[in-house]
Amino acid sequence: MARRATLKDVAERAQVSTATVSYVLNDKKSISEQTKTRVYDAIRDLNYVPDLSARSLSSRDSKLIGIVIPQTEPGSKLMLQNDFYSEIVGSIEYHARQHGYHVIISATDVNESYLTLAKERNLDGIIVIGMYPDDFYRQMKKTQIPIVLIDSYCNDHYYHSIRIDDAYGSYLATNHVIGYGHKKIAFFCGQIKENGVIKKRLCGYQQALEEAGIPYDPTLVYEGKVDYDSGIELARKLCNENKDVTAVVATADILAIGAMKGFYEQGVSVPNDISIVGFDDLEISKYLTPGLTTVRQEISQKGEKAVELLLDNIQDADMTKREVIIPVSLSRRESVRDMRGEE
Repeated sequence: MARRATLKDVAERAQVSTATVSYVLNDKKSISEQTKTRVYDAIRDLNYVPDLSARSLSSRDSKLIGIVIPQTEPGSKLMLQNDFYSEIVGSIEYHARQHGYHVIISATDVNESYLTLAKERNLDGIIVIGMYPDDFYRQMKKTQIPIVLIDSYCNDHYYHSIRIDDAYGSYLATNHVIGYGHKKIAFFCGQIKENGVIKKRLCGYQQALEEAGIPYDPTLVYEGKVDYDSGIELARKLCNENKDVTAVVATADILAIGAMKGFYEQGVSVPNDISIVGFDDLEISKYLTPGLTTVRQEISQKGEKAVELLLDNIQDADMTKREVIIPVSLSRRESVRDMRGEE
């Protein structure tokens, strides 16, 4: 196999120094057009490909952005089977590429340090999706590079933040079913962690109940994982317990869609027997029968804004913390039954 051409080979072919070849490649210093032509001819003749990793080490600019994405559980697959994560990662990759950056996607176990990868790959910045233990954030600060958090309630002023008002989104969903005459409303969710997204959404659910004079019943909170299979399982559990629930507020569309399948398998009709509201407004939600009423958040915009914030900080190392809160709204479809006047 032919040996890969080096910078030194190009310099010898063009009869210039290796420094001159480097200046031409990086468009630095004033080099005569005649010399540039010789260098480019040598590059073409030798099929020389610049070593981007070496260039990034010398320039301290790798054009690489790290993305940290949750796992379903330690040692398991990434959460990309959830369309929410696929959409947000796709948006980050697209907008980073528009600015000449590439992305490296990584999962991290709760006890695993991300420092090694950041140093080895000379990352220019990192976007972290989701919530992690406090120690994770303490470790991440040691990278001393720009970091943007998406959907995190970490209060450390080192980090920039992109999120929605999760409590208000869940409040909208719960208030909607209450407005349609429902009083016994279950809450399907992922693992509830203090100061996490799910906890905020639970608070919104509780606030809507309180304002309507409906007592909060903790036995109607069904905690699982944020995935399709968990939605099926929670629906089965609710049906087996026979609690006369007429509506479900779910903290994610993927959970709501699984619940709809679970209710169908139990012979329970949505919305005739039970109503359901999701959260995210994934593309698939409008293709279901019935269409899923859900809280809409601008998922792609989160990715776009995260890249925008990160690149601003890469250009300005002294930039102060920024927090962007993206509005939510309710997408009304056919999964909620109007029970007003049925009592």
